[in-house]
Amino acid sequence: MSLDRGQLGIIACNSGKPFVGKMVEYLQQKFVNFRYIKTTETHFANGEIKTSIDEPIRGMDIYIVQLMDDPLSDYSVNDNLMALATAVNAAYNSDASTITAVIPQFPNARQERRKGRESVTASMVASFIEASGASRVLTIDIHAEAIAGFFHHARLDNLHASHQLMKSMRKRNLITEQTVVVAPDVGSAETARYYSRELGTDMAMIVKERDYSKASVVIDAKLVGDVKGRNVVIVDDMIATGGTLIAACQTLKDFGAENIDVFCTFPFFNGSAIEKLDEACKSGAIRSVTGTNAVWRGTEFAAEHPWYHEVDVARLFGKVILTINHMESIANMLEN
Repeated sequence: MSLDRGQLGIIACNSGKPFVGKMVEYLQQKFVNFRYIKTTETHFANGEIKTSIDEPIRGMDIYIVQLMDDPLSDYSVNDNLMALATAVNAAYNSDASTITAVIPQFPNARQERRKGRESVTASMVASFIEASGASRVLTIDIHAEAIAGFFHHARLDNLHASHQLMKSMRKRNLITEQTVVVAPDVGSAETARYYSRELGTDMAMIVKERDYSKASVVIDAKLVGDVKGRNVVIVDDMIATGGTLIAACQTLKDFGAENIDVFCTFPFFNGSAIEKLDEACKSGAIRSVTGTNAVWRGTEFAAEHPWYHEVDVARLFGKVILTINHMESIANMLEN
């Protein structure tokens, strides 16, 4: 099998290094001829950031990995976005043949359309990464697939964590005839429908009435479907502050649901979310929460919070990167 795109090279931004470690494990198991490129990411006292590449990469097929929301560091999302852009531009200036930005978390993906006098920040991020020199962006479970249309020169490939999450559900025997897959809001209905179809379960959905004059304020919640006396699996792309999720679980409990297990791709757990989830699991409102290592939490987190389960998607990215490098089709990996 020939390397038609040039020798594979991997660059890890500081917050992307643990995720890259898992990807490299996969590539080494496959005896792949790749280079882990040495770089230096400098954070200056005034907040400025630059990346320098410490070895030649001319003509190489380069993949630059970054996790934007890094709970194990003091870097902000904006810090990590700038670090990614400087690494991409450094690779461009070093005459790499092709440059792929590997960003499991696409930043500002919830700001993909204008609602009044405000920025469409997801479009700005796309333009920034593209202008830095990336020819491809590789992400997973992007919040709005329309973001692909914000790229004019680079291409966006969006993977899905559904197969990895469903494998975890089955392994833990969470799927039975009494299980119901629930969409916590209308926006996640399509995802829940897919899981329900693939798992062979019933589906239900919570319909929320919001006060859009305030942030994250729900006036009323109604349930479409039946959960009484049944176990529930909630699927969503992310958990941010956890407030709306816990409110949804309480709604399901009010309608007679038994055990509730939550699955998401991005366990961001912003603000006081961890404390809220600790209390919700202690009270029985939630039995477990499962996320992927697209948000890297380290080995100690699950030990400190027994309700948390982690699913690996780094190997999926490693497999896709290898497939792209060999100029083979990744279409089946982009499907739900």
